[in-house]
Amino acid sequence: MGRLLHWALTVPLLFALSAALIYGNAEKVHSKLLWLGEATFGGYFQIQRDPTPPPDCAQLFKDSPAQDQAPEEDDLDDLFGEEEESPEAVAERERVQAEARAKAVAQCEEKAKLFDEIQARITPQVRLFRSIEGGVGAFVSVVLDHFKHILVLILLIGALVASAREEHIALRHPDSPLARRLADLLQGLAFAVLLYSMWRYRAQVAPGEERTLNTLWLVGLTSLSLLHMTRLVASLMGRAWVSSHDSGTPESLGRALLSVPLFATMALIAGVYFLKSGHHGGLAIELTKLTEHAILYVNVALYVWVGMLLKQSPLTQLVFGLLRPWRFAPALLVCLVVVGAAVPTAYSGASGIFVIAAGALIYEELRAAGARRQLALAATAMSGSLGVVLSPCLLIVIIASLNKQVTTDELYLWGVRVFALTALLFSIVTLAQRDKALPWMGAERSEAIEGTKLAMRALLPSVVWVAVVLLVYRLLLSTTLDEHSAPMMLPVVMLVLLAVARNTSREGSDHNVGEASDGDEPTPQALSLKVALLSATREAGPHIGALLALMGMSICLGGVVERAELMALFPQTFGSLYLTMTALVFILVVVGMLMDPYGAVILVSATIADVAYRNGVNPIHFWVVVMVAFELGYLSPPVALNHLLTRQVVGDHELDEATREAQARGGLWARYERVLLPVSVMGVALLLVAFIPLFFY
Repeated sequence: MGRLLHWALTVPLLFALSAALIYGNAEKVHSKLLWLGEATFGGYFQIQRDPTPPPDCAQLFKDSPAQDQAPEEDDLDDLFGEEEESPEAVAERERVQAEARAKAVAQCEEKAKLFDEIQARITPQVRLFRSIEGGVGAFVSVVLDHFKHILVLILLIGALVASAREEHIALRHPDSPLARRLADLLQGLAFAVLLYSMWRYRAQVAPGEERTLNTLWLVGLTSLSLLHMTRLVASLMGRAWVSSHDSGTPESLGRALLSVPLFATMALIAGVYFLKSGHHGGLAIELTKLTEHAILYVNVALYVWVGMLLKQSPLTQLVFGLLRPWRFAPALLVCLVVVGAAVPTAYSGASGIFVIAAGALIYEELRAAGARRQLALAATAMSGSLGVVLSPCLLIVIIASLNKQVTTDELYLWGVRVFALTALLFSIVTLAQRDKALPWMGAERSEAIEGTKLAMRALLPSVVWVAVVLLVYRLLLSTTLDEHSAPMMLPVVMLVLLAVARNTSREGSDHNVGEASDGDEPTPQALSLKVALLSATREAGPHIGALLALMGMSICLGGVVERAELMALFPQTFGSLYLTMTALVFILVVVGMLMDPYGAVILVSATIADVAYRNGVNPIHFWVVVMVAFELGYLSPPVALNHLLTRQVVGDHELDEATREAQARGGLWARYERVLLPVSVMGVALLLVAFIPLFFY
């Protein structure tokens, strides 16, 4: 049933993602068309539409005799007798009226002349051009008016898929009947609470687009609640569809509670607060704040989609092909991969998004190179952590837009220094544990260079096609790859690469290029573009739904914190910079453990930032600390969001195998390396970033 629902929702999800993608590119095309129209036809704004015909100037005053009459007499004049108008006054009045008539006629004739000139300029070529420009403009306007609907549609479809596939983000996957029933019960209750709040909020929504949006929420939340409740009832009656993850072994209630998705816990906490406070529509109001930044959260979905498209393409394999011939020691390869992953993370804007998009690929490559499972899991969870401080990270743009005390240039400058520090710390810790019996490089230099040349030759067509797409954007649309354009450009780049890989596979089929592997699934090159696109969308669905649901509930939980004035309990003054920074570091790490980065930034901007400024902490220093503290929070138990996402993309089987492998090695570090390595690196980095600059205040 879950798989059937998953496939049934793939097409509408693809439609919603494609609409957002086409809108983003159509907006740029429309801007370029307006520029082109002005450059080609001159004064295009005048001929963009048919002008309004002017009135007939000859008839303008023909039927207006009242213009020539004397002013109407006032009844008060009868009280004082009649006063005759002098000939001079009559002449002056007639002169003024004549001048006014002449001026009006001149203006009318000028408008008529301008109308004729504009009409003469509207040639068949102009009509053809403006029909194209007008069509693109109309499409952009329609999609912009419904962009909130697209976000809600993407979120609800993704949430339905994640619910059907049991892939919402939780501390552990439900692998027993009790865990699955408890997860279904609490998720059903969470969606029911959201549904009730959304229904109560409906009375405050004015008719129109907002009412349609509210209806969409109601339909989606009803479907989600019914899905979980139906599955719960079926399970209790012994007719549930069996999950492939079921172990069939009984477990305690406390352990089963760990299988409840984080979003459901957040929703129930926030729901209980708003219901107890009597503000029944409050939860819905907080959730709809998600749509106020619709473009931002649609971009999150597009980034995840790009990651799944990347997985369907041979690009990652080709890039790793540059490193394979050298046969680097696993520890050295881990360092190269984690540091190198900072660049794509900077474009995705959040480490969790990058883990979802590329975590599985990174883990597979590190394992193939001989890295132990614990080290590969640690590297996967941390693969996106180093790049969130680099340009053009969207998170920094949001921080600068919400806080006028800092600029993106200042944050990016310090971000480079933080990146260098964390990369150095990670390399030191990782390389210190390397197997000293293994050489740094296992291949002969000449052999490695030859292998790299062959890999570069295989990668070159992809590089050329990427350059061509970027050049087309630059020349035709005057658009470069940055934090604003990346979500709209990267899917196009990946679609082009998928099409090229398909054609290459077809042309090289006689030479066994792109043959299917020994398993059931063909290699990415062997997939048709249509199948690859549907497969990528199908894989992206549950990840998008799980991530957006968590982000939405983070906003709701942040609303509870703000409305309950919990931060008022936080001391406003400390009397010491070091004491202030200690308190800030602690609370920021906790916030990072519980919330997604975008919701957390909004909460910190509204509450904690003023406390830091008031106690003398430099704004730039504070926000750099915020970003590092958030990353430590995403890597720290008990929540450890990046580790949860890692488990989601690599599978529970690999975590179980890593645990067994670590137990065989023995030692605390060996057993928990996947957690201790990232936490130690980011923990030391946070202490250095937080306290060392205080000596220079």
